[in-house]
Amino acid sequence: MQSIESEAKIAQEYLARIAKDAEAKFDEHLPPVKDRPCRLHEAMRYSMFAGGKRLRPGLAKATFDMFGGKGEKIWLATSALEMLHTFSLIHDDLPCVDNDDYRRGKLTSHKKFGEATAVMAGDALCIHAFEMMGKTGNAKAIELLAHLLGTYGMIGGEMTDIECEGKTVDLEIVDYIHYHKTAALIEASLLVGAMLAKASEKDMEIIRNYGRSIGLAFQIVDDILDIVSTTEELGKDAGSDIEKGKATYPSIVGLEKSRERARELYEESIKALDGLTCDTSILRSIAAYIITRVK
Repeated sequence: MQSIESEAKIAQEYLARIAKDAEAKFDEHLPPVKDRPCRLHEAMRYSMFAGGKRLRPGLAKATFDMFGGKGEKIWLATSALEMLHTFSLIHDDLPCVDNDDYRRGKLTSHKKFGEATAVMAGDALCIHAFEMMGKTGNAKAIELLAHLLGTYGMIGGEMTDIECEGKTVDLEIVDYIHYHKTAALIEASLLVGAMLAKASEKDMEIIRNYGRSIGLAFQIVDDILDIVSTTEELGKDAGSDIEKGKATYPSIVGLEKSRERARELYEESIKALDGLTCDTSILRSIAAYIITRVK
């Protein structure tokens, strides 16, 4: 049995390979800067190519391959997923939300292009993502993605996060925020890949459980890193969660119990995968990467 660190390294190498292919497809699927409105297209591309782990495309490609998916439609989905993720980051960074100046070590969209252009770039990426998903021809995948991004998913989590700033909340509310704000799109990425590969309902439910566990673990690790890492390490302002009075795991249960909970969720995700008969090694490695990452 490999160590968790070895598993995490395998995942990093896998995600790096997928990122290279996925980014080539982003370039194909995004409007060119030379087309009007040029500044808007430049802003969309700026944020899409500003770095990142490309975790969501990697998860979608992993489940697509795992369940025997064939063809190029998965790349439409990976582009759509990263566009949706990027849209959420652009809007999250805005002065009216988190007011962040840096993301991944670079100026945020509103600092680079102005607030109005940033809002429109986020809007355009969200809409363009669903155009890409439409080209997959899978209506159920589009419906699922819309649900997990809407008021019962990511946007609902963002709204609750805003409402809870500076307030005393319990762990149930933090779990609600973290699942909806972060884990929902991670879960959606896994499910979209599985759906495009025509996975069974039983297998989809297993993937859903895995996604919920690693998605929540991902955000708990983010909470921890905001406290223990430097701004240079994170590529964004460290300590901003505390400064803004955000509802986080460490603010409720402390660092050590937060680490314990992330580990429990990792173990739950691995246990969930035991219900599948196909090769789940890459998903196991990605789970290890999520709880050991340092940025």
